Amino acid sequence: MSRHQPSPPAPGPAHPAGPGAPAVVLINPNTSAATTRMMTAIARRTLAASGLRVRGVTVAAGPAMLTDPAALREAAPHVLAAAREALASGDCAALIVAAFGDPGVSELRAWLGEADGGTPESPPGPGPGPRGTADGPGPVPLPAPVTLPVPLPVVGIGEAALAEAAEGGRRFGIATTTPRLAAAIDAHVARMGLAAPYTGTRFTSGAPEHLAARPDALLAALTAAARACVVRGGAEAVVIGGGPLGDAADALRTRLAVPVVAPVPAACRQVARLLGVPLEDPSDDTPGTAPTP
Repeated sequence: MSRHQPSPPAPGPAHPAGPGAPAVVLINPNTSAATTRMMTAIARRTLAASGLRVRGVTVAAGPAMLTDPAALREAAPHVLAAAREALASGDCAALIVAAFGDPGVSELRAWLGEADGGTPESPPGPGPGPRGTADGPGPVPLPAPVTLPVPLPVVGIGEAALAEAAEGGRRFGIATTTPRLAAAIDAHVARMGLAAPYTGTRFTSGAPEHLAARPDALLAALTAAARACVVRGGAEAVVIGGGPLGDAADALRTRLAVPVVAPVPAACRQVARLLGVPLEDPSDDTPGTAPTP
């Protein structure tokens, strides 16, 4: 569990996932509605036994894909705006920010005042970019405060996947499609205090945009990168670095002989722990039966 998260409340009975059930709001920081639908479906499968609804939200503006630090910085204020609208519905039990770089997560936590469960007047803008850069966008004004549950978990899929992969000191690697985010990924791992078990990130070849349009090519490229994490890096688990890579991550589970950690399910499991809600299937990163060549 991230040290930035509040302590979970005592477990309570699950409620039927009907219209009045609490909602986990999954925010897609890129503008692809198709990607939102795919990640929302994965989250619903993961939380099916929890009694929690999942509502997917696509940001209103910003990059179509988050493939470099500038795109992460650009996405952050739109994540904040989407969260503001989601909280206004009054049924939000938790927020998941569904991009591996976790844009806007730290700003959302600051705005929500997790330490005292207050009702803030407005969130800070991203200021310095979400990954420690100095040229992020300016403040994001929001209207009147909303009444929030106490506490309201905010979970980034990147941090959730990294924490799960490294449990028990397990050596882990990352396989992903965005080489221009290499330094940002390394910095994220270091900020979480996970540099020791981290074996590095292996990237696919070819433009991310091209691979995203060709699912078969994407799966083949990610398989090669994930196997390199194991064979060349000695990883005992492999994180698939991207929410939009969720379908490929699921398929990879039968292609590797080590656990594959998919970020969206990892974030859902963290939300369930924070809310004290049991899940029937505690993990979906069971290694497959195929040997790693």
